[in-house]
Order: sequence, then C-alpha cells, then structure tokens
Amino acid sequence: MIDIQFRRKGSNFMSVEMSGHAEAGPYGYDVVCAAVSALSIGTVNSLSEIAEIPVEVVSAEDSGGYLEFTIPAGISQKQMETGQILMKSLHLSLKSIEEEYSEYVKINSLKGK
Repeated sequence: MIDIQFRRKGSNFMSVEMSGHAEAGPYGYDVVCAAVSALSIGTVNSLSEIAEIPVEVVSAEDSGGYLEFTIPAGISQKQMETGQILMKSLHLSLKSIEEEYSEYVKINSLKGK
C-alpha cells in the first residue's frame, strides 16, 4: 500500500510524504506505482523549474518506497500561487488513482497551523 500524507497550512498544500509500495503487479509492471511515481516526480520537477521554488526533497533512492517534498517558507506570492496550482493538480490526480485503486493507495490530508 502506498500511504500519502498531504500537509496543509491554512488552505495551502505545503508538503507531501509518500511511503510504501503498491505491489499491484510484478516489478516493472506495476501501473499504480508507475502512475504515483510519475506524478510525484513530475510535480517536484515542475515546482523547481516552473514555479522556481527551492523544494526540499527527501527520498530513499536505493530502496525506493519513500518520497517527501516540502514547499519552504519565505517564497514569493507568485511562487506560492504557481506552487499551489501544481500541488492541487497532484492532489486531484492522486485522488483519482485512489478512487480507482483504493486497495493500493491511501491519501490523508492533514491541516497544520
């Protein structure tokens, strides 16, 4: 199961933490894992390149199965607005995967201060 935690500050998505493996198919053929991975890595790259946000990323590169990324404090309003579009798009896309493959993906949204 892939467990995904979105953390918010007010209405803004500020970080995402993903852990686990979908195990929806054999290694290299797991479409659920591939979809979640592509969306999350694409979002990290877009936050960095399009929104120009210095995203803080932690991952388990050797074993996989873990990714966390955070939008840091102190960015401009424009960066935050662009970043929120990207984060909301990620949330919407992952929710669609969760609806279709709920036995493999679980999403929680936590509200912070």
